[in-house]
Amino acid sequence: MTIAEQLLAEWDIEMATTRTVLERVPDERGAWKPHEKSFPMAHLAQLVAMMPSWVTVVLEQTEFDIAPTDGPKGSYTIEKTEKLLADFDKNAAVGRACIARTPDEAFDVMWTLKAAGEAQSTLPRLVALRTTVTNHLVHHRAQLGLYLRLVDEKVPSMYGPSADTKGKPS
Repeated sequence: MTIAEQLLAEWDIEMATTRTVLERVPDERGAWKPHEKSFPMAHLAQLVAMMPSWVTVVLEQTEFDIAPTDGPKGSYTIEKTEKLLADFDKNAAVGRACIARTPDEAFDVMWTLKAAGEAQSTLPRLVALRTTVTNHLVHHRAQLGLYLRLVDEKVPSMYGPSADTKGKPS
């Protein structure tokens, strides 16, 4: 089994779970946030929806500057859940296709994350993919699950039943 085949088995599970969380984001609560330092719910959901596309940044480049001093800055908007799901579906498919076409030896290539030109970490692409994309996505998905709980939306099961699923599928 190739590295890509192993990663795709996990990818498919994580993307399906992530989609069930995004489906629950209420359109009317996009500006809501649990704390003044927190992202609004719609911004967090938008981040979760875009993160699967980061696979191409890790697997097709050797470095990425998340805060370039001379480049455009990222911005978030408040979008309806239907758009977030469409974006997520597109990005998950792009990420999956990129993983699928990546040969084993490419996962050993070193990849550097920079901020304002300064290296923050340099890791083999396989490790960068797991930490910078997949694990990072799971982290923000969990935050979104907490946001859902705090606004009384049903939280789907992620790695087992939630209080709302009681052992039943989401």
